[in-house]
Amino acid sequence: MKLGIYGGSFDPVHLGHLLVAQASVEELGLDRLFFVPAAQSPFKSENEMAPAYARLQLLRLALAGKTNCEIDEQEIRRGGISYSVETLRDYAKRFPSAKLFYFIGADNISKLNEWREANELAQFAEFVAIPRPGESAVEFPKPFCGRILKGFPVEISSSQIRARVKAGLPMENLVPAAVAEAIRNGQLYV
Repeated sequence: MKLGIYGGSFDPVHLGHLLVAQASVEELGLDRLFFVPAAQSPFKSENEMAPAYARLQLLRLALAGKTNCEIDEQEIRRGGISYSVETLRDYAKRFPSAKLFYFIGADNISKLNEWREANELAQFAEFVAIPRPGESAVEFPKPFCGRILKGFPVEISSSQIRARVKAGLPMENLVPAAVAEAIRNGQLYV
């Protein structure tokens, strides 16, 4: 079995995330892709993120009907700072015979050896880098094994969407319609 683990703040989830999901299933032949929203990213302050319940609601709306995608709430349930090594330990234990793929932004490749317990982390999964348009390929540092997702590189970011909402600009072509409606109704990011 091939399983993908896609961590992030998903604040909010957007069409770029969904294109990564589609490309990963097609390119890697994944049986299932788990979206794992962080309780607290080690790279962002707690004040920057929408509440976990709101991010989960947006993810549920975005993934409705996608039978090969699931939401794994383990990092939110664990609380505190979310570290990839803890999540991958859990997947290795739960799915010992599965081939695991862990998705990261391509801009994180050069920093992988700085991640918590990097040597152990590298043993759990093959890393799959998600490039942004115009980014040049970077080699994965030893001991990490990885590849670049070809996919559909698109220049959409959650921070861009939050800024647009705050400025009163439309977001409809950047997020699924149900997500846009929930953001408006919940008055998120204003």
